[in-house]
Amino acid sequence: MEFNVLTIFPEIFNSYLKETFIKKALEKKLININIHNLRDFTDDPKKRIDDRPFGGGHGMVFKIEPIYNAVHKLKKENTKIVVFSPRGKKYNQIKCSEYSKYKNLILISGRYEGIDERVLENIADDVISIGDFDLMGGELPAMIVIESVSRLVKGVLGKNDFLETRITKKGGFIEYPQYTRPEVFTTKEGKKLTVPKVLLKGNHEEIEAWREKRKKLIEN
Repeated sequence: MEFNVLTIFPEIFNSYLKETFIKKALEKKLININIHNLRDFTDDPKKRIDDRPFGGGHGMVFKIEPIYNAVHKLKKENTKIVVFSPRGKKYNQIKCSEYSKYKNLILISGRYEGIDERVLENIADDVISIGDFDLMGGELPAMIVIESVSRLVKGVLGKNDFLETRITKKGGFIEYPQYTRPEVFTTKEGKKLTVPKVLLKGNHEEIEAWREKRKKLIEN
């Protein structure tokens, strides 16, 4: 599984690639992550990748030319091209699972006032939003996609049979509540926080039924 991220701030990813299971997955060569500076793909002698929007407006807009050049170079067989935008479709576990089937994901991280609409209409396969809010850029959404998709690559995280539990019929990964020791935790105010009794009895059928019931409550 290969990820190719287009950004004008590649340094943002430096720490991310050196931490957690992402680093281990890279070392095991289960995934490959390439961070590309979009300025390397422009023909502009001053390496400008943005310009003022036609019709006026605030801020600057990423030009189509460097993005087209980058995608043209990086696109391979079995590639999905993703742009991040608050106007995009909501990212969920079903979409995550879909992405995990591709060999190559190209993730385009915008900045400023956005990206020339011709990129979204003619170059991107998907326009994705991670929520109804605006961010400084697409780097954090790119990390979210990398992390969530990597979890579905065999060998990256836990046992392979765990992968089957990460997709629900509704399209989201709903985990049941988890508890650990102590069985009773007493706060400084004297309140006792307990673990549900069903989890302490050792009856696996009852535990499974309780977990499924709790998952359905969360889904609804």
